[in-house]
Amino acid sequence: MKPKVVVVMPAYNAGRTLRMTYEALPKDTVSTVILVDDGSTDETLQIARELKLKVFVHDRNYGYGANQKTCYTEALKAGADIIVMVHPDYQYDPRLVPQIIEPIVKGDADVVLGSRLKEDSALQQGMPWWKYFANRFLTWVENRAFGLKLSEFHTGYRAFRREILEMVNFSMNSDGFIFDQEIVAQMVAAEARIAEIAVPTRYFAEASSASFGQSVMYGLKILWLVIKYRLFRWKCIPGRQFISLRARYT
Repeated sequence: MKPKVVVVMPAYNAGRTLRMTYEALPKDTVSTVILVDDGSTDETLQIARELKLKVFVHDRNYGYGANQKTCYTEALKAGADIIVMVHPDYQYDPRLVPQIIEPIVKGDADVVLGSRLKEDSALQQGMPWWKYFANRFLTWVENRAFGLKLSEFHTGYRAFRREILEMVNFSMNSDGFIFDQEIVAQMVAAEARIAEIAVPTRYFAEASSASFGQSVMYGLKILWLVIKYRLFRWKCIPGRQFISLRARYT
């Protein structure tokens, strides 16, 4: 039976790019599109309603992680079998949804990450050099800590099997950008099978991008997360954030 694929869009002031992101989605693959607006002050909500998306609205800007919490909670409530996060800023190619869910559909993975670095073309596609080398360094650190061999952890293009999202306590995670890495750590702790596919990326004025200062703080938070995770693995701290909500499914 064909799985129910729900695309979630964590949106904040995405009015200039939302329409073209939605129009590029493969409608024969995607059952439902959920947009969570995190206190936008532009035309994001108006455009989302014109497109007849399923919209949820935060009463103020709570943060990227808080937005994802609502995205995943509502996707699970909507009966999704597979949840795909697609940023509405058009930085990642929405047409690749069939490819990013394929390992999950085949039963080969629980999580699939869309990597900008798998084919080592991110610099040519416009990624700032300092961001590229920081990404490489932090990915090396995380691979060592988590026992993986991924080409990138810091992507906003992700697909999840329903059961793995039900297993991890993502509500305990940060409301900020570090949420992305916290949920990966939780899934590693839950013994999720993590795969990746290569995805191209776009860097242009309308696409969202963290500043240098924000990126430095993000990097420091990742290093602290890795330390906490290893302390949990070594049974030095309780690490309730990393404990699965139920036994691993079969």
